[in-house]
Formats: sequence, structure tokens, C-alpha cells
Amino acid sequence: MTGWLLILMLLVLGGVLATLGDRLGSKVGKARLSLMGLRPRRTAVLITVLTGSLISALSLGLLLLVSRQLRVGLFELNALQTKLNESRNALKASRQAQKKASRELIQAQAERKRASKDLADAKAKAETLRQALVPLQQQRQELKAERARLSRDVKARDAEIRRTEAELAKVRDRIRSGEAELRQLEKNVLALRRGSVVLSSGEPLATVTLRLDNPGQAKQVIDQMLREANLQAYQRVLPGEKADRQILLVPRNDIERLEQVIRQPGTWVVNIRSAANVLLGETVVYAIPEVRPNTQVVNTGDVLARTTIERNETDNEAVRNRLNLLLASALAEAQRRGSLSQGLQFDANRLNSLGQLLLERAPSSIELEVVTLRSSDTADPVAVELRPVGDIPANAPGGAPTP
Repeated sequence: MTGWLLILMLLVLGGVLATLGDRLGSKVGKARLSLMGLRPRRTAVLITVLTGSLISALSLGLLLLVSRQLRVGLFELNALQTKLNESRNALKASRQAQKKASRELIQAQAERKRASKDLADAKAKAETLRQALVPLQQQRQELKAERARLSRDVKARDAEIRRTEAELAKVRDRIRSGEAELRQLEKNVLALRRGSVVLSSGEPLATVTLRLDNPGQAKQVIDQMLREANLQAYQRVLPGEKADRQILLVPRNDIERLEQVIRQPGTWVVNIRSAANVLLGETVVYAIPEVRPNTQVVNTGDVLARTTIERNETDNEAVRNRLNLLLASALAEAQRRGSLSQGLQFDANRLNSLGQLLLERAPSSIELEVVTLRSSDTADPVAVELRPVGDIPANAPGGAPTP
């Protein structure tokens, strides 16, 4: 619609300008005007030509002013043509690329189909393998469990073997120790038969009860005690000889431990004992120190042992054995409580009187007990008395036992 309107305006404008130019030329011709020395007629023709040029210029200007496409077509046609060619070339290249992409797409789709088929085949194979793998995994777990069980069994067997070897080594050590002890016992028995053992293993050489007001006196006290023990050992092992040298040997570590203990507050009982049987005439006596707190081990009236003399035990030997066994049991109980006493103190006359009463009793069972007469500490002697529980029924007299 805009184009037709523009054409109509150009026609109207051209007609108006032509009419104006014609009238202007007629008036110039009638007026016989002259321009630039031309004849009036020439001047009229010139004005007519100029009027036609003006019409063309105005028409072209109006077209250029109104139509952008005309401006672009007149002034940018070559550039547009170049762009058009480039666009055509690009379009051609794009179409070729599209065709290539289409071919590649078709090829890719074909490859995708093949890949999908391969994937489906692989999944089927994987499923088949997975189904075949289930029993294999179960078998593998069973084999692992069996291997773990075998490993535990092997470890247990190894531990048992090591334990058995250790026990065997201990048994061998005990056998060797027993053989050595047996040889020593054989020597001791032989020496005892010969009557040449003067110091038994564990026999005390010196016993001291001490309480240090000054811990610095510990070494001096120990040296004095060792001298007394050495003198006692000399008198027993080398009787008649002058005690002019040290034959008592005590491990230095034991002496150091003894010194550390007696430095502590409290009352201590130190006992130097023979470490082994010593024969008459030997030149070395090995000893070990023992230390323990000096505590009260028995109280007055404590019953250390009891026994029953049966009604059929009426002869002298049976009563004597029973009394000796009762005294030995009482001594063992006192030592178990911590006493260092090697024997019991008792009234022999009263014991003989008790034995006489037991021999002269009527046939009956009599219960006897050993009772302490006073309180005793660790190193004190233990005084006791044998008492019957209840009265002893009298009978015909008999011989008194001698415990």
C-alpha cells in the first residue's frame, strides 16, 4: 500500500512541477528574459530542462527519503550482494554440514543400535555369569570359613605345641633340679649316716630382734649380726679352731635388701639361716638372711593343737607317740603363725605325770590340747602346757611314757 501511495504522489508531484515549469518557461519566453547571455528562446528551453531535472531530483529525493529499501538498494547494493553471496555460500556449507551431520547421525544411530544390541548381549552374559557366580561365591565363603577355622586350629595347635614344649622344658628343668637335689640328698644322707652333717639346711645361726632409733646404724647392726653368725658357724663346722677368718657367705643383694628393710620404722626380727647342709670340716658356709616384723604370734590361753587318745591306746609306746605328735603339731602351728622358735617350752615333770595318768586311766577316749601359758612374739620361745579336756578316769597303774 505504501508503494502505490508513493507512486501516486510522484505522479502528482511530477504533474504539478511540469505545469509550473511550463508556465515558468512561457512567462520567461513572453518576457523575453535572458540568462547567461542566452537568447530568450534558449533561456526558456534551459528553464524547461532545469524544471525537468528538478522534477527528477525531487522525485528521487522523495523516494530516497521515504524508502529505506531504495536507499539501501542504491548505496549498499554491492555490499548486500557480497553479503548475499556469503550467506549463500554459508547456507551451502551449512547444508553440506547438515548432510554430513545427517549421515553421521544415521551412522551414529546405527552404531547406537549395534551398541544397544551389544549391551543387551553383555547384560545377558553378565546375568548368566552372575547366576553362575552365586554358587561360586557361596563356595568361596565356605572355603574362607574353612580356611579361618583351619587357621584357628593351626594357631591353637601351635599354641598347644608351644605350651607343651614350655611344660616339657619346665619338666626337664624340674627333672634336672630333682636329679641335682637327689644327688645332694644322697650326699646328705651319706653324710648323715656318717654323722658328719653339723648344720642342716634352714638351721638358724643367729636370731636378733631389733628396733633402730637411727637408720644410719643399720649397716653396723648387720655387720655385728654377721660376725655372731660366723662365730656360730665356726664353732659348729670347725670346732676347736680359732675363728680368725670369715667362712660365712651371704649374697650381697640379700644384705642390701635386709638393710633397706630394717631402716624402716618398727621392730624387726632378723634370722640368719644356713642355705644348705654343711659337713664337719667344710671351709665355707652359705647362709641367707630372713627379716620379718616382730609381731605377737600367740596369746595366753591359745589352743595350738588337739588330739584324742582312743580307748585302745593304753600301752606306753602308743601314748608316748600320741603326745610327741601332739607337741609336733603345736610347734608347727606356732611356726605357721610366724614364730621362729625351734621348740616348745613345757614342764617335763608335769608332762610325765600326765603320761602316767593316761596309762592308768580306765578304758576311755581322752581329748588333749596344747595351750599357751603366755603371749609370745615372733622371736620369743613359746611356752605351753598339755591339758586334758575333762577328767581322766583312774584305773590300774602302769608305766609312764617318756615323750
